[in-house]
Amino acid sequence: MGVVDQFFGRVSPAASLQRAKDLRQVGRAVEAFPLLARAAKAGIAEAEFGIAQCYLEGSGVPANRSEAVRWLKSAAEHDYLDAQVLLSSFYLQGFANEANVAAASGSQIDQLFAGDEPATSSAPDFESAAGWAQRAAEAGSAPAQALLGYILTNGPESIRDFDKAHRYYEHSAAAGCAQGHLGLALSLMRRERDPRKWRRVAEELRRASESRLPTATFLLAVLIEAGAPGVPADAAAAAQLCREAAELGQRSAQARWGLALIEGKGVEQDLAAGESWLRRAALAGDAQSAAMVGDLYARGGAFPPNYAEAATWYRRAAEAGHAGAARALASLYLTGASQTQDKEEAARWLRRSAEAGDAASQVDLANLVVQGGGEVDDSAKVARWFADSAVAGDLVGAFNIGMCLAKGVGVARDDQEAARWLRNAAEGVPEAQYIYGRMLAEGRGVAPDLKAARTWFAKAAEAGLADGEVALAEMFLNARGGPSSPGEAVQLFEKAAAKGHSGAMFALGALNAGGHGLPIDRAAAQRWFRAAAEQGHGHAQMMLGRYLASGVAGDLDPAEGRKWLERAAAQGVAEAEQDLGAAPAMHA
Repeated sequence: MGVVDQFFGRVSPAASLQRAKDLRQVGRAVEAFPLLARAAKAGIAEAEFGIAQCYLEGSGVPANRSEAVRWLKSAAEHDYLDAQVLLSSFYLQGFANEANVAAASGSQIDQLFAGDEPATSSAPDFESAAGWAQRAAEAGSAPAQALLGYILTNGPESIRDFDKAHRYYEHSAAAGCAQGHLGLALSLMRRERDPRKWRRVAEELRRASESRLPTATFLLAVLIEAGAPGVPADAAAAAQLCREAAELGQRSAQARWGLALIEGKGVEQDLAAGESWLRRAALAGDAQSAAMVGDLYARGGAFPPNYAEAATWYRRAAEAGHAGAARALASLYLTGASQTQDKEEAARWLRRSAEAGDAASQVDLANLVVQGGGEVDDSAKVARWFADSAVAGDLVGAFNIGMCLAKGVGVARDDQEAARWLRNAAEGVPEAQYIYGRMLAEGRGVAPDLKAARTWFAKAAEAGLADGEVALAEMFLNARGGPSSPGEAVQLFEKAAAKGHSGAMFALGALNAGGHGLPIDRAAAQRWFRAAAEQGHGHAQMMLGRYLASGVAGDLDPAEGRKWLERAAAQGVAEAEQDLGAAPAMHA
């Protein structure tokens, strides 16, 4: 300590405080601290607050959070308003009761109005926070009035009072406090039903944004983009505001600004910059942004497909609880797109998404369980999810629990119960119409009824379900459940074939080969057999092999014919094995 500072150390505590303030202004914090300590020990509240700041910032003394809170409480007890406001915000963020909280430094009232969830060290203490904010608010502190409005709005039911909060926001805003303007805008959104409120909401947000309050700037951007009574829509102005909020670190704004750049909404399209902003939001903890970055690389289009990169971002989003990203990550593991195929990992991520309530993931996990994947208790979970949704009246849930009962997945197989749930689901689910039709046709779980089966197949076909079209076509062809109509059968088979249904392709090959009174066209038959064979249809492979081996359609190629017969035999088609046994080996 210099001679001058030694002198101030011997004079009044007030003089020590002033000298300490002068030293801190020029960056001489180490020399300032002993003088501040002398003034603080004398009970000067401003000095106590200064000591608390030093311990929070590690300025002139090693950082010590518990000491900071101790001095902050002392200054607050001595009615130092800034200390009361900061202490209230500490209680809200769970810092005031912690012995050592590194995150506490810099925790100000602004963070409570930041829009994104503030980090907390322990559970918020709303009661203590309200007490300190109330003291400062009644003393006229505009920041404390805004803070108290926040507490009365977001606190537990026991202290919540929207009307009182609104009045405090009005007082704070009238004093020009940015947080007061923002709080008042949010309160107006919540309480006013008059559409004309939006003009005032926009004005309050604009005043708050002038103080560079990120959330206010972002909300003003959203309001201007959407337009409202008295607030003309302006995509370009909204984009500019969104950019300002993003640059101020507002996570939701970063995500929205990135999306605007990618889509060219209100701003010139810039894919690379858009992706970069989405990354920033994702790295700041925004799960939706991480999922969107994953989509950019998984779907291709704007960016070349990069499944490994997509998996990285899907994983980040999934670990943050994003159900859709978990399902997308599972899909990459199922297909092996970004790494080796791993059904166990796929099941793990599907399970996480399904347990979060994602219906599509529940179905995917069920399909994986049917194929032998997943864990021992997955099938029971799947059945329980489907049963719950079915009982709640969901038709897709009714279909899914019906299939579980029909296949014995997670529950004992029960064809009668399966038929009951599938009949319910058939009122609106084409797949259920088809399956229930099959049960009627086979007499499984219900009395056989070909006429009714035909009706349900027709409903599924009308909905465009390829399996329904094929099932109805077969009934038309064989006069089951009603009159024969080969012409209608052909039309239905062609519709299903256009959707890639290999069974329909094979049927068209067989019909063109002759039968049912239809004209013979062996060249067309061979084309349909080839189409079905290339999709792995065993009997179509056998027929194509026979056609090529004999040249019956004009294309004689015994070597290729034998290859198709071998493929059919490998699938267990006995007639193909017999053909191979009866014919000499052919070489390409």
